[in-house]
Amino acid sequence: MLQAEQVLQERYQLKQQLGQNAGRQTWLADDLQSIPSKSVIVKLLPFGGEVQWDDLKLFEREAQVLKQLNDPRIPQYRDYFSIDDRLLWFGLVHHYIPGVSLKQLLNQGKRFSEQEVRQIAIDVLEILIYLHGLNPSVLHRDIKPSNLIWGEDQQVYLVDFGAVQDRAAQEGATFTVVGTYGYAPMEQFGGRAVPASDLYALGATLIHLLTGTAPADLPQDDLRIQFSDKVNLSPHFVSWIEKLTEPSLKRRFSTAKEALTALQSNRIEHPTNSRLPSSSSGGRIIPPYGTRVELDKSPERLHILIPERRGRGNAGLLQLGGYLTLFMAGILWWMLKVGTPVVSFPFLFALVILAIKAIRFYYQRTLVAFDRNSNRFELEWRWLGHTVSRYKGAISQLAYVCCYRSKKSSEVMLTGVSSNSYSFGQGLTEYECAWLAQEIQTWLNFK
Repeated sequence: MLQAEQVLQERYQLKQQLGQNAGRQTWLADDLQSIPSKSVIVKLLPFGGEVQWDDLKLFEREAQVLKQLNDPRIPQYRDYFSIDDRLLWFGLVHHYIPGVSLKQLLNQGKRFSEQEVRQIAIDVLEILIYLHGLNPSVLHRDIKPSNLIWGEDQQVYLVDFGAVQDRAAQEGATFTVVGTYGYAPMEQFGGRAVPASDLYALGATLIHLLTGTAPADLPQDDLRIQFSDKVNLSPHFVSWIEKLTEPSLKRRFSTAKEALTALQSNRIEHPTNSRLPSSSSGGRIIPPYGTRVELDKSPERLHILIPERRGRGNAGLLQLGGYLTLFMAGILWWMLKVGTPVVSFPFLFALVILAIKAIRFYYQRTLVAFDRNSNRFELEWRWLGHTVSRYKGAISQLAYVCCYRSKKSSEVMLTGVSSNSYSFGQGLTEYECAWLAQEIQTWLNFK
């Protein structure tokens, strides 16, 4: 029976048990042969009982892989041994990383900011670039908050390589199902893990950090984790995480390097349009039938006119404006009749402003113009012949264009390299937004 202060191999003095699962034990220990003594992690696996050959093979594979790795953000291998003391124990020793797991931080109630999660994503992707770039490439297969350590040096470390696999061992071999439900993609449970499988697990982990809810407990739509309505993030970051967690390997980032480049450059190839309706010829989205949106383009200019919503099937909003007007007129008549003090008129004035805004939203026109010669783009909203709002910017500062969807509406989103976002087209159908996003992307020569 293992206990604190016990010395194994005349070298490792057990100090504190950190975990126990299916007979396996993880201990914090001191390496007495180091001068001065250093803290290490000792993982112990008893053979027999709950532990079968498959468990032992995974344990030995972890030791073999760790011995080959050399990255400062992965715990360094130190030793592998066995103890025959009435029960056969196998031991794996690696460096101890001072810090706390992201899972522990979540349990303590920490809510991660977008900036923190972005940095965590960058750190893990850099580790995966190293692992996947080895020959043969090494797949972790169990990335999740409990296996990521936030070190005392504010760096992120990837630990627990108990599910690791090198791709050379996959062909023609039987497999043991590994990974954690909610974080592992479907292909991994079929024994077909690829580098993109680790990317999915990273994306699911980031969703957990941002929402505070395990991905298995979040709703799904066509196997896609639904999380965007529970966070307040930049559209680009949402789209980037959505592509990380695409159920289909064809639509997911294929390499960690590709994912890192997309994150740091703020550009994603068609980040949201992959689920939008398209024509049967080459994936192009044809102009929607019956649309009232006007589009005029040439090599030098692209002009888009979105007419007022009147006549586009949104009679409900017009009726709302009319009802508000009648309602406020009734209140004004009642206030004057009963002699309500003037102090109540500010409340009435606020209602009038709200009604005007609702009606203006319904009747305003949107003009979008791109001019290649001047390197400028402009968004303008007009009502009753007057400009009520306008944004201008440089075309060269645009990073990508997409159709952004929320629970309430769809809109076209222009995002700059500095993460500034401009949106228009509220009230258009999702198909119309996808069509306009595609037309702008094509004109700007975005890939």
